[in-house]
Amino acid sequence: MTAIWLLKTEPDVFSIADLKACPGGRSGWDGVRNFQARNRLRDDMREGDPVLIYHSSCATPAIMGEGLVVSAPYPDPSQFDPASDGHDPRSTHAAPRWFQVDVQFVCSYSHPITLKQLKANPEFADMELVLRPRLSVQKVTERQYQLIQRLSQANGATA
Repeated sequence: MTAIWLLKTEPDVFSIADLKACPGGRSGWDGVRNFQARNRLRDDMREGDPVLIYHSSCATPAIMGEGLVVSAPYPDPSQFDPASDGHDPRSTHAAPRWFQVDVQFVCSYSHPITLKQLKANPEFADMELVLRPRLSVQKVTERQYQLIQRLSQANGATA
């Protein structure tokens, strides 16, 4: 069964435009350093799962568009690199602590769906993004996804 995800990213580090600009619009989604987020990514994410790309830690936090998981989870190479911000000296190749998946760009929303809009709409009162905004890998229900897609169509989306 396909799960639906929301992946948070800081746009000054890696934005949806950066994802689109990657070769083939595809990149490893690295740098997850929270155990609950890691567990979801490692244990529950599957190739073919849709993702919402959310910009956080910015002036207007918002769902910026969509992507697709295009690989199985695999060890995040940055954990082994001492020069990387994601380096974890406790990780080994035999026992990696952190994982990533590859994500493919699908579309950008011409009018992003802001956190303010989501919080103002009672249909999203149970959304993890509203209830637990700090977690970087979040589950999205089918109902929430359909509502977001309807909003994005009303707002406009571009490939």
